[in-house]
Amino acid sequence: MDVGITLPGFGADAVEHAQHAEGLGLESVWHGDHLIPVTPFLDATLVLATVAASTTRVKLGFGVLVLPLRPVAWAAKQVATLQHLSRDRVLLGVGSGGDAHGEAAWRAVDVPFAERGRRTDEALAVLPALVRGEAATVHGQDVVLSPGASVPPVLVGGGGTAALRRAARFGDHWYPAFVPFRAVSSGVARLRELAQHHGRPVCGVTVGVSVALGDVPASVVEHRIRAMTDYGLSGEQAREVLVTGSVEQVRDHFGRLAEAGADRVVAMPFTDDRFRQAELVAEATVAG
Repeated sequence: MDVGITLPGFGADAVEHAQHAEGLGLESVWHGDHLIPVTPFLDATLVLATVAASTTRVKLGFGVLVLPLRPVAWAAKQVATLQHLSRDRVLLGVGSGGDAHGEAAWRAVDVPFAERGRRTDEALAVLPALVRGEAATVHGQDVVLSPGASVPPVLVGGGGTAALRRAARFGDHWYPAFVPFRAVSSGVARLRELAQHHGRPVCGVTVGVSVALGDVPASVVEHRIRAMTDYGLSGEQAREVLVTGSVEQVRDHFGRLAEAGADRVVAMPFTDDRFRQAELVAEATVAG
């Protein structure tokens, strides 16, 4: 199983964190994408471009790019550029934007919140051709971008039915977060059915997990659980999917995700000791 880790949302130390993760042997680093977030967040494309110039091996993941907030041609141009700058290290997580962050960002760019699903599907239908530099029809006009680039793996974010259908139709991976083992297993089974229907290969599975390894104060864990309920989880569900404890316990959790069908885990530390968390996550990836 591949294991990656998220970068801090804000601060000038993203490069240092990425270089640290690369040195530890982690597969990938990830940055979220929020225009008007709950907490400060730098622009994902610029952060990953900066990291690309400062690393050589680690893959660069969008976790996830909210595709319908952007004109698809601009998004494709940025993705192609980042592929060139990074020498094909991009992992293109995409999403339609969830309810947790509200409608403010959508109003700011004059995009109807209710149309986000349809706009995501329309964008994904033409994005690969645009990235490759091939002709694609956008708003009734043929568009060709140059220079073209190789299309990165597309990871479709979300844990619901719409995300599974979108992943089977357009994606290389399904990318849910904060989901229990049984949801991964049932999602994999559903992906097989949908892939057969669309005549496509079965998607891989990348799972985002909220982590805090080692001796973490109970108050910090409780605060994180309360925050996770903003994403539609009950307190009980949040406790089930939160990954805490020793390296051995976390290694077991990752192993159970692999048994359920996950190919990659993206660890999302929620404590301040992020460098130490990266070290412990890397240790948990070593076979016991």
